[in-house]
Amino acid sequence: MKYGYARVSSQDQNLTRQLQRLKEVGMDRIYEEKISGAINERPELMKVLKRLKPGDELYVIEMERLGRNNEYLTHIFMEVYLKGAKLVILDLPTFDDIDDANMRNFLRNIFIETKKFQAESERKRIRIRQRQGIELAKKRGGFIKDVQFFLDQMLKIKHAEKRILKSSKC
Repeated sequence: MKYGYARVSSQDQNLTRQLQRLKEVGMDRIYEEKISGAINERPELMKVLKRLKPGDELYVIEMERLGRNNEYLTHIFMEVYLKGAKLVILDLPTFDDIDDANMRNFLRNIFIETKKFQAESERKRIRIRQRQGIELAKKRGGFIKDVQFFLDQMLKIKHAEKRILKSSKC
């Protein structure tokens, strides 16, 4: 079986690009979810990993869809490998044109380890930028104002929902 896995970090992000690419490759089933890659317990990823059998293939369009934590990525790779399945990352070279299997595996492993390092490094840079932004907002007094604005908007939405529900019952 050919399984695909697509993930974005938040509800307002779009899976279309990933789903289209996975469909082009011809998946038997695609698992998709909108959840942060920083969360290791992702229900759809857990389902597809549990379902894998020897000879199955799990496709993702890029390694970061599986996560950005080096240790956790290694765990996923090992789980797929131990089940006798194959992990296919579409944005990585396959090295299939190299005849020597040892050399092919060596190059693939070096490339994957490099990408895992880059993925985790990017996650760390994202966290640093988030902290810097929050600190700047706090210094200018915008952080509290932004939170208060958000809460005010949520309150307005709740009141509007109540009015709509009341008017629909009449």
